[in-house]
Amino acid sequence: MKKSNLNRTSSLILVGTLSLLAIGNVSAQTNNGILESDDMVGVSFWLATAMMLASTVFFILERNNVAAKWKTSMTVAALVTGVAWYHYTYMREHWEKTGDSPLVMRYIDWLITVPLQVSEFYLILAAIGAASAILFWKLFGASIIMLVAGFLAESKELDEGLTYPLFAIGVLAWLYIIYELWAGEAKEKVSTASEGTQFAFKAMAGILTVGWAIYPLGFMMGQGDDPNMDALNILYNIADVVNKTAFGMMVWYAATMDTKASSSEE
Repeated sequence: MKKSNLNRTSSLILVGTLSLLAIGNVSAQTNNGILESDDMVGVSFWLATAMMLASTVFFILERNNVAAKWKTSMTVAALVTGVAWYHYTYMREHWEKTGDSPLVMRYIDWLITVPLQVSEFYLILAAIGAASAILFWKLFGASIIMLVAGFLAESKELDEGLTYPLFAIGVLAWLYIIYELWAGEAKEKVSTASEGTQFAFKAMAGILTVGWAIYPLGFMMGQGDDPNMDALNILYNIADVVNKTAFGMMVWYAATMDTKASSSEE
């Protein structure tokens, strides 16, 4: 009981710290940046920032209500949205002050959060005793290739003629991740898991399939002689909210369902 109270107190302290940081950031925005009422890109940045913080607080608090084997997965879910929230506070301010797309910071965020997301599949398999280190490195490696190729294509750091070939490499890496989840080793290992875990695994794979498809659409918006950077940033912000928040919610769902099932059996 004492350990439970200590965990709950620690969570509340962390939540309070995040809230104070958020308040400080909002104060700075009020003094230095003004969000115009017709700035839909700015609105999408604000909504994404709020959703990431709310999700982080939720995942931290709910971590105390799941079985021990799911706590690491809940921690990673909180890290994904927490890191994204921190980066979005900067990206939002960058947009308000300059009107430019925060490309570098966005890819820094993805370079941290995307590998964490794909590692969740490994953690879920580990929770049911069917983890594979090989699968983890396959998914992790493919996610890094996808991000590096995407950044080089979108930033045009290399020859402009390589933009679409690099984009194609990134898409192929994403399709490989999708294949591994729907038809590869991961599908075989999760087939023996509980009903709740199987549902969550498939839902998370669905998010990576449908939700991540938004990113290539956003990329295409930023190409050509007259790139639509407003549409690009709105799409990226929507995709981040869906993919990070909903993804974490599926982890929470699996954890709570499995915990309840285990409790009822006892």
